[in-house]
Amino acid sequence: MTNTTPASSTATSAAASAPASNPAPIRLIVATHNEGKLTEIRAVLAQRLGDEASRFDIVTAGSLGLPDPVEDGVSFEENALIKARDVARRTGSPALADDSGLIVDVMGGAPGILSARWAGKHGDDAANNRLLLAQMEDIPDAHRGARFVCCMALVVPLADGGFEERTVQGVMPGRLLHAPHGTNGFGYDPLFVPNEQPIRGAESVEPGALEFTEVADDEPAEQLLTSADMTPAEKNAISHRGRAIRAMVPIIEDLLLH
Repeated sequence: MTNTTPASSTATSAAASAPASNPAPIRLIVATHNEGKLTEIRAVLAQRLGDEASRFDIVTAGSLGLPDPVEDGVSFEENALIKARDVARRTGSPALADDSGLIVDVMGGAPGILSARWAGKHGDDAANNRLLLAQMEDIPDAHRGARFVCCMALVVPLADGGFEERTVQGVMPGRLLHAPHGTNGFGYDPLFVPNEQPIRGAESVEPGALEFTEVADDEPAEQLLTSADMTPAEKNAISHRGRAIRAMVPIIEDLLLH
């Protein structure tokens, strides 16, 4: 017994003096083949979580050679969950996915989940824009309201074989022009005028200093900026996807960091 106490004391002292090990990185897989999405996700995590954001190893499903699942849901939320669940089940890692599109009020919510292939071929932005403009040709300005919607899903595998699932939504309201304008962005950006417009007090503004104003419904849309006229920083600050990412950060922090 006289030998046990000193041995225990020595072990305790050695453990106390040992440097703390760095926590293991947390793999987070974004269910996309678009590497560009990682830039915005990493930027928002760094802004909201500070040094904690460096704990994440964020990669895309495409970089891991994972296939795209069949998106046969009838809502943005269902399709986001389909993609996140597929990646989480295949890899055993937390998965983040989003599904988004344009909702036009007078068209009963179309193009909606079919936004990317509205003209028939997936990702043909020019054809999609031409078809939408033709369908909206006789619609007056007062009834050209629309909004971009993004639903984001996080699926986290659990030790018991189940999954924790959370979803959030981001919305960017606005209206549609009669002709495209602007060269930035993609998809329907050249047709879409967000209700929130940047206040440009200088040619170069730090992202943290961006300011916006809500425009009146009767202000001529042609005198405002489309999403394609805005800089990436301006668009990301008010975009549906940016809002969804920011809404998801507290959930990521709660489920993956705590």
